[in-house]
Amino acid sequence: MADEQTMDTQNQDANQAAEGANADLTARVQTLEEQLAAANDQALRVAADLQNVRRRAEQDVEKAHKFALEKFAGDLLPVIDSLERGLDLSNPDDENIRPMREGIELTLKMFQDTLKRYHLEAIDPHDGEPFNASHHQAMAMQESADLEPNSVLKVFQKGYQLNGRLLRPAMVVVSKAPAPVSPSIDEQA
Repeated sequence: MADEQTMDTQNQDANQAAEGANADLTARVQTLEEQLAAANDQALRVAADLQNVRRRAEQDVEKAHKFALEKFAGDLLPVIDSLERGLDLSNPDDENIRPMREGIELTLKMFQDTLKRYHLEAIDPHDGEPFNASHHQAMAMQESADLEPNSVLKVFQKGYQLNGRLLRPAMVVVSKAPAPVSPSIDEQA
């Protein structure tokens, strides 16, 4: 009987030891699962950050390709303006300058075709077109009874955009409503 009691005590001690070990193992497993979840979360965040960096780099490269000519194109705009101004100021009926005028017209056309091929587009508002602050710069306002207020009356200089990005706004005169005529002193009497 003493042997049985000793065995029962040993069994109880072994069971208690096993239960303690199970509790330690359960706690250890839970800790490891939490660490694994945290590591997985961190790995997902790093992958998302990497994907965002790649996307931003691709966008930056695309913009660099798209707008690489921006400064160069901006430097060429005064040349186009000078050619256009020369045509405007020359008399098309003068036989002495007709060959020169034709040469300027051909040069200007080739220049404009080349710029169009590289997605440089002119912003040339017509008289009566509504004023657009994102593409036009108002140089002056002038009263007009013929046009609605905030319409383009005159274009001083064409504007240009490269791939949809504004390089230079069109410089325009904008219409405003005519001022009401105030009665003179004689009319009031």
